[in-house]
Amino acid sequence: MIALRKLALCLHLLRGLLTCAVLFPWLGKTSRQWHIRRWSRRLLRICGVDIELIGPVPETGRGAMVVANHISWLDIFVMHCWEPSRFVAKSEIRDWPLIGWLCEQTGTLFIERGRKRDAHRVLHDITDCMLQGDRVCVFPEGTTTDGTDVLPFHANLMQAPISAGLPVLPVALRYCDAATGERTVAPAYIGDLTLLQTLDAILHSPPITAQIAFGQPLQADDGGRRALADHAREAVVALCRQLQGNAPLPAGEPSATPATTTATDNPV
Repeated sequence: MIALRKLALCLHLLRGLLTCAVLFPWLGKTSRQWHIRRWSRRLLRICGVDIELIGPVPETGRGAMVVANHISWLDIFVMHCWEPSRFVAKSEIRDWPLIGWLCEQTGTLFIERGRKRDAHRVLHDITDCMLQGDRVCVFPEGTTTDGTDVLPFHANLMQAPISAGLPVLPVALRYCDAATGERTVAPAYIGDLTLLQTLDAILHSPPITAQIAFGQPLQADDGGRRALADHAREAVVALCRQLQGNAPLPAGEPSATPATTTATDNPV
């Protein structure tokens, strides 16, 4: 059974490569997003992962930065199932065979970490994308965790929404056993684990639910990017606690009504 699912994943990856190579050059933005969402949902279905949106989902209008905690390489496809976005990723991913090219074709913005000049370039790219109406998703922790805590947020990329005058949407991610609701670390891409080892853990685990909780959009104030990063982290931490059932929603925020979206091939 596991071998058949791995074969299905390989065929699905090939389908994605062909779609990007043959169709994407001729498609508009809306059509490309339709294919990205559909492909991501199919990927998660093969992996045995469903999506649960903990709403209501705030309306940010055209252009925004989405910030989320980071647990797994699955995070990208989970977010694509909700709303296809432009992601910011380390430049090393661009060199990954097949996957790097696929990420590039679906709009990923790559940054060479440690190079100040490249950070300035990416800031301009992020600002331009948001001003053109795109959502740009970043993981400000800078690394993955097992989901038990949210690391401090790096503030550098927060300059983009400040410069653009656009909101920041805090989002929390959590993976749990679909039957029990207990947190699972199967998707966690941490430590010395390789992508293939994490994939094996996912395929061998019981069905998984990926939960996405949304906070209220944040606007930059006079505190600058460091203050905005801290406020965004506080919002994500509060959402994570909500998902874990340890705390209510922050004061003034509407109560959440879970809405489950199953990873299927049918677009919405």
